[in-house]
Amino acid sequence: MSPFLAQASDGVNGLAVGIFALVVGITLAITFWASKKTTSSTDFFTAGRGITGRQNGFAIAGDYMSAASFLGIAGLIYYFGFDGFLYSVGFLVAFLTVLFLLAERMRNAGKFTIADVLSHRLNARPARAAAAVGTLTVAAFYLIAQMVGAGVLIQALMGISFQLSVVLTGIFMLSYVIFGGMLATTWVQIVKAVMLMTATTILTILVLIKVGGNPLNLFTQARDASPEGARYLAPGLNYTNPIDTVSLGLGLVLGTAGLPHILMRFFTVPTAKAARTSVVWAIGLIGAFYLMTTALGFGARALIGGTELASGIDKAGNLAAPRLAEFIGGGAGTFGGDLFLAIIAAVAFATILAVVAGLVISASGAMAHDVWNGIVKRGTATDKEEMWAGRVAALIVGVIAIVVAVIGGEGLNVSFMVGLAFAVAASANFPALLLALTWRRFNTTGALTGVAFGVISAILLIVISPGVWPGSGGSPLGWDLKNPGIVSIPLGFFGCWLGTVLSSDSSTQDKFDELRVRAETGLGAEEAVSH
Repeated sequence: MSPFLAQASDGVNGLAVGIFALVVGITLAITFWASKKTTSSTDFFTAGRGITGRQNGFAIAGDYMSAASFLGIAGLIYYFGFDGFLYSVGFLVAFLTVLFLLAERMRNAGKFTIADVLSHRLNARPARAAAAVGTLTVAAFYLIAQMVGAGVLIQALMGISFQLSVVLTGIFMLSYVIFGGMLATTWVQIVKAVMLMTATTILTILVLIKVGGNPLNLFTQARDASPEGARYLAPGLNYTNPIDTVSLGLGLVLGTAGLPHILMRFFTVPTAKAARTSVVWAIGLIGAFYLMTTALGFGARALIGGTELASGIDKAGNLAAPRLAEFIGGGAGTFGGDLFLAIIAAVAFATILAVVAGLVISASGAMAHDVWNGIVKRGTATDKEEMWAGRVAALIVGVIAIVVAVIGGEGLNVSFMVGLAFAVAASANFPALLLALTWRRFNTTGALTGVAFGVISAILLIVISPGVWPGSGGSPLGWDLKNPGIVSIPLGFFGCWLGTVLSSDSSTQDKFDELRVRAETGLGAEEAVSH
């Protein structure tokens, strides 16, 4: 245990507090500025559609490069080598699905949420209800994971309890969303992306210098430091079943195309061209980042895996990257080590704040725009009413996430939790969205059954998975797949097909051509709002 952390356990450490305060101060200043410009529901949910393609690319990267990426993947690679690396590959390749299938079409066809795309050609109220269920389920898994990551970080650095750490994170998160809306969330994500890329680049360069400048040395030294030896660089250390590996890959690659907080970002740009541009920028940034997280994970094993410092890495692996930063800065107890540790942890904290803000605003959109205005008020709410409903919904979602994370979140690996969120997104949201945009016969019943099949199957398979029953002899039902995607994704598509062919409703076919023209050309799409 470093003296820095020992000091933190006895009282609040001034160095950590100062760096955290700087990060929070910057984000709160952005929120104050954005609050002056957030005067309508379009401003609150989509930043007035005035975000440029490059800005949105950075914001998407900031939204996507989460605690699961920076903390969880490094931890999984630290413990499982090649099998942890699969997350890096999956998260990166996943954005190609978004680029080719949904980015431009989503921007043209929707207004605020996923449900807007579905309800354009399906019966509005049931379609919005189905989309809201999918959105809120995904946001719940993802949000809890980010809150857990924040709690672990602040607890380790500042010596306060995990529960209080989660509450503080929630307070800042709610401030961004309630007062600044999507504009504040976007710029927090942009600033965070720049900070994270800069810090990760510097840390990666220093890791490579430590291993002699040869990336191959990184892998050989990591193998030598691992108690697993050669198995560390081979598949099967975590996912012993090849089917589980395929299942994870499917969940990650298709899940991104169903993540509500990512898809919602395409409603913030003024044109379809800007939507495409934003994905290109995002892929470039995300690609570079995941290459570097690979170096951090293997670097943590190579450089500190066999040292006393390794004892400070939690069982879930979420502190592998911060401990690596401490070692690179000069080691435990040195000013450089303490400074590096505090900086990397503060950047990770900013990462979490940005992502949770995006998740909360997507969940509030589902509750306020889809459920309250679209279902309860039948679309009669005024613009101001919808904006305030969004703020109330954000408060409700945030408080629930805080309570759940405080009660049962400690000890979870955040990357595992996000993998489950991806499975639900791929099984429920993605099939309904894709078929609504591409299959003429697809109808409201198909959307309802598809989302139901996807959500229920993914959650049930998660509940009986070995990851939920550690140390108890495995799943009580003998289910040995850690990720349900290979089963739940086909079930989601099957549910969409089954509901459609069993229903005699053909009225939704009439609007298919209108939706297709709008999605492909942008004719009739929502316009940007000038301030």
